[in-house]
Amino acid sequence: MDVPSLFPPLNEDWHKVSKKRYSSQFMRGEFDRLPVDPMMLAHSTVACGYRIRDFYENPQPGSHCLAYIQELYDLLPVTKYYFSHPWLTELGLVMKPMEFMAPVPDNVVVTDPEDVDKLHVPDVAEIEKGYTYNRLLEGYNYIQKNMPERFVPMAYCPEPVGSGAALCGLEQFLMFTITEMDLAQKLVRTYVDTAINGATAIAKRYGLAMISTGAVFANSDIMSPETIQQLSPHNVEYLVKQAFLHGAGPQVFYHFCGNHAEDIHLFNNIVFAPFTIMHIGYKGQEPFPAETMKDMFGKKTTIMPSVDTKLFTVPNPMAVYEQAKKQLLGGRDSPNGFILGTCCEVPPMSPPGSILALVRAAEDFGRYGDW
Repeated sequence: MDVPSLFPPLNEDWHKVSKKRYSSQFMRGEFDRLPVDPMMLAHSTVACGYRIRDFYENPQPGSHCLAYIQELYDLLPVTKYYFSHPWLTELGLVMKPMEFMAPVPDNVVVTDPEDVDKLHVPDVAEIEKGYTYNRLLEGYNYIQKNMPERFVPMAYCPEPVGSGAALCGLEQFLMFTITEMDLAQKLVRTYVDTAINGATAIAKRYGLAMISTGAVFANSDIMSPETIQQLSPHNVEYLVKQAFLHGAGPQVFYHFCGNHAEDIHLFNNIVFAPFTIMHIGYKGQEPFPAETMKDMFGKKTTIMPSVDTKLFTVPNPMAVYEQAKKQLLGGRDSPNGFILGTCCEVPPMSPPGSILALVRAAEDFGRYGDW
């Protein structure tokens, strides 16, 4: 399939404007308005007439759809191709394709406590032969060849705790945190060491790699702050530092999905590089307030306050617009930049009107000179 022939040429004039808008957040400058990032993945393939699963199974058209739809909605100048559960197949998990979502683990590799010490961390050479690396390369090489100005390779290591838990199953992992915390810690560190080698392989191939990590399973609805303290902050910090040492970076995207009302303070002293974005999903049942995010992290990094993802599953663009307005007014003057986002990936079947409402709010309340 000649994928580029399926799409009209991308608009490079638009891209120049979007690039200035996005980079201004990290250069402490001003351009026209604040950028918008709804964390789009499979919505892009749906909007171009493909299936949800095509985004994950066919990186080349998936990447091109993403670039094309970013332009349609006036979003980001970069095309970030990634998918759930990276580096887990290299530890023995089998990923099951799903029709309406990303592939999910279909097995576990730890069924008894003694299995934990039998896990083998693949080295960089083994990583380079594995599923995750080669699936990412298919997308990255396509972007690099066909739209190099939009190319940003990613060292995607989304969640040390949740990924470590997947090795034995989430319920068993939670039991380990109660009865044998040392086993839970070993599982997390096994995944982290594997992800570091993955980041090293990506950086070795491309000379850089945006680091994406954070906490999803380790959130205030599932674990106590004391349990999270033992499992997550030091592993997130270790992962980022080691990835830096092996050539990844300089940009870091911290994604704290879910409710982090009682634990986000534990991450106050993780690594904040000059090109860092801090994204937090919820505080309780509501989107994490922009004012609080600004007060906690605004002096350290670019913040990414967000609109409730659930609003994108109903036909109510005004609800998106009003919540985006509230977040913009609460944090748009954050000293190290502001990006308007969604609390997690925008749902694949989101009404276009709701995504346009998100952008319209940024145009109406996120223009420089209005504050």
